[in-house]
Amino acid sequence: MSMTMHDRMLAVMQGRPHDRVPFVQYDGAVAPNEDIWKVIGREQMGLWRWSRVHRIEHPHCKFEVKRIQRRGLKGKIRTLHTPAGDLTEEVHYEPTYGTGSIREHFIKEPQDYHVFMAFLRDCVVRDDIRHYVRDLREMGDDGWPLPAVMRTPYQQLWIQWVLIDDLAAHLVDCPELVEETAALMAGIERQVFAVVRRAAQRVPVPMIDVPDNITAPVIGPKNFRKYCAPLYNELAEMLADVGTLVYVHMDGDLKPLWKLIGESGVRGIDSLSPPPDNDTSVGQAHTLWPEMRLCPNFPSSVHLAEPEQIYAVARQILDEGGHSGRLQIQISENVPPGVWRKSFPQIVAAIQDFGAP
Repeated sequence: MSMTMHDRMLAVMQGRPHDRVPFVQYDGAVAPNEDIWKVIGREQMGLWRWSRVHRIEHPHCKFEVKRIQRRGLKGKIRTLHTPAGDLTEEVHYEPTYGTGSIREHFIKEPQDYHVFMAFLRDCVVRDDIRHYVRDLREMGDDGWPLPAVMRTPYQQLWIQWVLIDDLAAHLVDCPELVEETAALMAGIERQVFAVVRRAAQRVPVPMIDVPDNITAPVIGPKNFRKYCAPLYNELAEMLADVGTLVYVHMDGDLKPLWKLIGESGVRGIDSLSPPPDNDTSVGQAHTLWPEMRLCPNFPSSVHLAEPEQIYAVARQILDEGGHSGRLQIQISENVPPGVWRKSFPQIVAAIQDFGAP
């Protein structure tokens, strides 16, 4: 049985037989795809490209961007203009992959939530299936689009809008403002869910990703149960009859959340981060969640190891979850620069030696 990476990835999502475990990179994440294919072969690595089936417009709000340089790092200051006032954010970029780090968040004080809520009330959710269809066509046999909705409220707040320390203080000092904000965000998310359902009735959308970057030490079981699981479950219920699975990007420590994840409607974990970098192995995940599609990021630290150890870790991941037919090894987090030429061939060799699930 000879398959393309497009076919293998779809088979994992749909729980069908396939000829080998897919090895997949977020489109262009580590190096240009063509550079990697020249080393390992185009047929050895598939692609997931971030995509969407919706768009959000803000007719009465706008962002103004000013480029800056601080201590030798490029950055930007973004000003959000709303009918209720302005908010500002400062972002710096590390030079290797250009990853942004927020140095100053939009929301700093309780009064800033009123301005932010004016922005949220100005959101207009639109269908935009053309973006996804274009990605699906352009990727062809090489892979699949990775369509995403918005982050759930708590995750979106601390990742995108407010420093986690400040959010913790605000939940104590002004909980009514945080809850009102979270409710508005959840309402927008539900409108996006409806767009996803309409899209899945028109074109193949085998999965939808919630890019939540879940890590247990930051959210904890209480907030996961309150802010995340209900929306995951709503989305799963809405999509059950159209065959679209809910995946969530969970790239941190997960052990305190094991039970809650298993009880949720999530059926795919994108960027699961196994040891030695984090606390949930593929074997544990396979045992805990028998129906879960597991898409572990190959541990970033292991790319620095000797080739024999890289091969051994890849083989361990395969032995723990590969025979389930629900495993996809991927590169979905930053890799130490310049080492992929050593590590990727070892991962590919382990997959080839492992054979069919």
